[in-house]
Amino acid sequence: MFKIDQIEIKNALLLAPMEDVTDIGYRKLCKELGADVVYTEFVNSDGLIRNNKKTIKKLKITEEERPVGIQIYGQDIPAMVEAAKIAELENPELIDVNAGCWVKKVAKRGAGAGLLKDPPYLQTMIEEIVKAVSKPVTVKTRIGWDEDSIMILEVAKRIEDAGARALTIHCRTRSQGHSGEADWSWIPKIKEVVDIPVAINGGIFTAEDVKRAFEETNADAVMIARGAIQHPWIFRESKILLETGVLPDEPSFEERILTSLKHLRYEIAVRDEERQAVIPFRKYYSGYLKGLYNASKVRQELMKYTEYEPIEEILMTYMDELKNHLEIQKII
Repeated sequence: MFKIDQIEIKNALLLAPMEDVTDIGYRKLCKELGADVVYTEFVNSDGLIRNNKKTIKKLKITEEERPVGIQIYGQDIPAMVEAAKIAELENPELIDVNAGCWVKKVAKRGAGAGLLKDPPYLQTMIEEIVKAVSKPVTVKTRIGWDEDSIMILEVAKRIEDAGARALTIHCRTRSQGHSGEADWSWIPKIKEVVDIPVAINGGIFTAEDVKRAFEETNADAVMIARGAIQHPWIFRESKILLETGVLPDEPSFEERILTSLKHLRYEIAVRDEERQAVIPFRKYYSGYLKGLYNASKVRQELMKYTEYEPIEEILMTYMDELKNHLEIQKII
């Protein structure tokens, strides 16, 4: 059971914090598709205390996406404490500390997974943040810096002792990044040494993966990252599979196209300019149109535009093309 204050969810499905992905628009969409708890992009503590406009914008949350966690990262304890206080003003349900980012420019400076190189320092950081805010503090981390320094059992206990209310484990080391297999065997071991909820992350790309993660590890929650970028329906499909034991059909091409347009409209609604949403949105087309007839040609055409209207026209025309193609295939 994923239980933190008013949040109490069995088999909870969490949308992982992802840079340049989990903004308001995407969080709102995933919430509609079944995500139980969503998290912001990584929010830099130094940027917050400098009142950086772009960083401040990442803090913004909406009522539709609750419960939501704001994730902060940094290496300096006073800066992280101040950042947590600023984040609390946005009234999230959770404040999450990033102790797992593997990217070199973050980890090598001692932030993210870099905190795993000094567990006592990480513990002190969490303690100071917990003392500074009234919102529940949670932590996301990895099993270790590299295969020779896996100290996650000690780290998990330190995090709990520091006052954190839940822990998410990406079951790879920092040196693995996203490569290699995620070692889920650590989750049951971690649950033996802590009493707080433990969520599993890493190597989860399908509803079947979600079901297997719950069954094999007894995790309190499953956090989905890259598996949701290409296929946000993973939340809905996972819930149906967990509740009925039956894997639902893939979304139809009509639903894929209409959902992509809805997602794009959500992104435009929270941007200052239309093109600020349309251009970054291009990374999603491969997922929304994956496996569809003539999709590569359509994606190339979509890349030409920076406004919503021509994109909607292209995709609606493409939907008619797919209907015609399907009818022809039935005749043949």
